[in-house]
Amino acid sequence: MILTLAQIAQETQSKYIGEKGNLQITAASKLEEGKSGSLGFFANPKYEHLIYETQCSAVFVPLEFEAKQPVNCELLYHTNPYFAFCMVLTNHFNPNIHNQEVENQAYVHPTAVCKASYIGHFSYIDERAKIGANCIIYPGCYIGKDAVIGEHTVIYPNVVIYSKCEIGSNVIIHAGTVIGSDGFGFAPVNGKYVKIPQIGNVIVEDWVEIGSNCSIDRATMGSTVIKMGTKLDNLVQIAHNVEVGEHTVIASQTGIAGSTKVGGYSQFGGQCGIGGHLVIAPHTSAGGQAGITGNITTPHQKLTGTPATDVREFLKSVAGSRKVPDLMREIEGLKKEIHRISEEISSNKA
Repeated sequence: MILTLAQIAQETQSKYIGEKGNLQITAASKLEEGKSGSLGFFANPKYEHLIYETQCSAVFVPLEFEAKQPVNCELLYHTNPYFAFCMVLTNHFNPNIHNQEVENQAYVHPTAVCKASYIGHFSYIDERAKIGANCIIYPGCYIGKDAVIGEHTVIYPNVVIYSKCEIGSNVIIHAGTVIGSDGFGFAPVNGKYVKIPQIGNVIVEDWVEIGSNCSIDRATMGSTVIKMGTKLDNLVQIAHNVEVGEHTVIASQTGIAGSTKVGGYSQFGGQCGIGGHLVIAPHTSAGGQAGITGNITTPHQKLTGTPATDVREFLKSVAGSRKVPDLMREIEGLKKEIHRISEEISSNKA
């Protein structure tokens, strides 16, 4: 892959100073690992020293950047250098680009409508499934009956998408994830648990990314919904009939119990536990291992602990708990003093 500085500037709507538009770029790298021909980015002032040391040929920088020392690279000015850098990575250095083919050991049912650009060996596309243009389906995937997948979606190896589930466009689903498995629904009858059929589906909207080994359960009735732009880390569990609002981010090992509604633009750290049948307000932020057991009705709250509470209140309680040993020693001292005074009074009376 060979790009010129002028091509990159035009594609990302960046600006450069000088007449080196023909400078060739052949790779992308970190500033500290840069070599001649590589493209980097600088966005965090904390790492400004690297831009004076880098061997990159060109670097994206913020519009307001002013060099305090000489630089040995060409500067591409952009309002969001990291985003511009990511655009170039996606369009030109993306390893997930394949020849347009259905490999000979993949199976596409005759009733399926498949416009995928690549389907790997041992993937199975079941009856009446619909797959949009330019999708990439890696080896070993199963796409169930009547499932729908939009355009430009990437599905990594060994992903299972059950029947009737709907996946949007520009979605990324990483290896080993299961979408549409049965929700955890059982009815107690005569001391036993009887399975409740799960006849709903899962809807994953556009621009969602789902990490590896996640499980998103189909609804009992209706739909489990992951809304536009949401990002799930590896090992996330979403139970039946949950609705996750748009542009929410959920870190690894978080679980959301059934029928909970999470507002958009929320953030959950690793190992959060969220109870069932709750309503979580938009822009809620929960720290790692937070346990949410009740409704969060006010937006823009920052929570931590179990049960989850306001971060400032939690930190006060932690600070207070550290004083407990000293308080216990003071109490023991007071008890001894009271005992001494009581004995002295008794002795005087005698």
